[in-house]
Amino acid sequence: MAAPFVDTARITVRSGDGGNGVVSFHREKYVAAGGPDGGDGGRGGNVVVEVNDHMSTLMDFRYKRKYVAGNGSDGAGKRCTGKDGEDLVLRVPRGTIIRDAETGEIIKDMSDPEPFILCKGGRGGWGNKHFATPTRQVPRFAKAGLPGQSRDVVLELKLLADVGLVGFPNVGKSTLLSVVSRAQPKIANYHFTTLFPNLGVVFVEEGVSFVMADIPGIIEGAAEGAGLGHDFLRHIDRCRLLIHVVDVSGSEGRDPVEDFEAINEELKQYSPELATRKMIVAANKVDIMEDPALLEKLRKHVEEQGMELFEISAAAHQGTRELVKKAAQELSQLPPVVVYEPTYVERPPEVDTTGEVNIVEFDGTWVVEAPWLQRLIANVNFGDYESRNWFDQKLRQSGLFDKLEEMGIKDGDIVSMYDLEFEYQR
Repeated sequence: MAAPFVDTARITVRSGDGGNGVVSFHREKYVAAGGPDGGDGGRGGNVVVEVNDHMSTLMDFRYKRKYVAGNGSDGAGKRCTGKDGEDLVLRVPRGTIIRDAETGEIIKDMSDPEPFILCKGGRGGWGNKHFATPTRQVPRFAKAGLPGQSRDVVLELKLLADVGLVGFPNVGKSTLLSVVSRAQPKIANYHFTTLFPNLGVVFVEEGVSFVMADIPGIIEGAAEGAGLGHDFLRHIDRCRLLIHVVDVSGSEGRDPVEDFEAINEELKQYSPELATRKMIVAANKVDIMEDPALLEKLRKHVEEQGMELFEISAAAHQGTRELVKKAAQELSQLPPVVVYEPTYVERPPEVDTTGEVNIVEFDGTWVVEAPWLQRLIANVNFGDYESRNWFDQKLRQSGLFDKLEEMGIKDGDIVSMYDLEFEYQR
């Protein structure tokens, strides 16, 4: 039994925590005052997403839902920096869209070959070698590493194909794809043979080729979730050109015009923009046609709507060459495949600042540590004015500055929070 096609997956990803800096002093037999030499912690591993053109489904994400990158190692003496955490690389099919699970906003469209860092690893903490000054020659403190990022995302596969074959089940779409390309879809004379989209590269002539997708058969009500069509309509979104395959043989007692309009209505309900996409009509199975009047009825109906109709028999390789040449001609005049722009906007995290705070004073330096402070700093862009203001506001709301003043901090004293240092001013 073939593995089921998986085109959406919800996963949790987390980057690695930064390693801790260490307190260490250089000790050598004939060196009286070696000074601080505590090394920094290593950076936590990133969660990186890469395109793999050999993948066609999100099946790998069906059973495993949590992915965690490696943590950075702690620093060591002799100014040794800890080892960086190992990056976690997630490989996805080309055309996968990464969405924020909570808002549904697009974080990244994986349509280009460039790797994308989904979660950045936490920065490593500083060792005590960073805190030596002329007035503070024996710093007996170091900094903890910052935690990694964590987020829930939805992976959604929208195939990257130039041409999409649409139509009712069993009208010959898979046969057509197998004839004009090297794809080998499963073909049989029963409904829903195609259970997942198939892609094939169609070679027209030297230097001219395009990608064609055989979309599983659409039935009436697909836009509301009936049948298989609803799950796979999304794969037509990127297709620049649609080839609507209609069975005109009359072998199943169906009316080609009614079938043609029913499919178009489903496309319109799913996406009004999709219904306006350039379309060519392929009247299939003309070699076993029982009533030529059905073909002429469809031809008249299609041409009245300004579309072009091609008579083909995919099974008999009849008319298929002319069809792909016309498709290539149309593609040369159409805009490129749609790439979705990110819509996700990073929001300030909700950080509970009511937790315990540990404050220790060393020679005019106030070392402040707290789990919530780690999370706060990890989400601040100190190169951005608005982000710095938000950080300052959070510290004031937490009562941290009031507590420092109660403990005797003076203007000009140094406040040290993980890898952040600043002079205190009232």
